[in-house]
Amino acid sequence: MKIRSASMRWIIALAALTLWVSFAADIDGKWTAQIQGRRGARTETLMLKASDNALTGSLQGGQGEPVQISNGTIDGANISFSVVREFRENKVTQEYKGTLSGNELKLTVSGGRGGSAEVTYKKE
Repeated sequence: MKIRSASMRWIIALAALTLWVSFAADIDGKWTAQIQGRRGARTETLMLKASDNALTGSLQGGQGEPVQISNGTIDGANISFSVVREFRENKVTQEYKGTLSGNELKLTVSGGRGGSAEVTYKKE
């Protein structure tokens, strides 16, 4: 009976690890979102890549050049990263935090102008 119980624990642990790895693998690639702004809707594009718990990539929105993300982490389905943008010679840091669920990445964006906002990115 003890052998069977120990085997079940290993099977459960292996299944949990497999699920965690699949979340990290699903983040890699191109993600897009429609963002409502003062001048109407615009498309933002996230390019993401996970390596262990580190998350790297870039964010491009509107007419500007892509900016690199920093401090990116992925822990299971939990995602976070920062973006530093320049507006009229001022640097503005935005924090992105949220969760990955299938082909949706739901993030709360804080910092910059206007407080926080909810954004949903879809994987392409």
